Amino acid sequence: MHRHPDDDPRRQFRDMEATLLLCPRCRVAVPVRKRLLLVLPEGDKFEYVCARCASTCGTKIERPPPPQFVR
Repeated sequence: MHRHPDDDPRRQFRDMEATLLLCPRCRVAVPVRKRLLLVLPEGDKFEYVCARCASTCGTKIERPPPPQFVR
């Protein structure tokens, strides 16, 4: 059985954005800014940077959406 991509219950988690992360330097949850780090063949790599001290708190690769085939 083939499901339509919009029927996937995990779809809502694909585009989650972090707003607070644990900063390794501040040692508390802090607001973060998302910054483009690299453009890779598999997607764009972003890093989350602490708004207080500018330390890297995490990274994320955003993959492009799958191609849409028209019948």
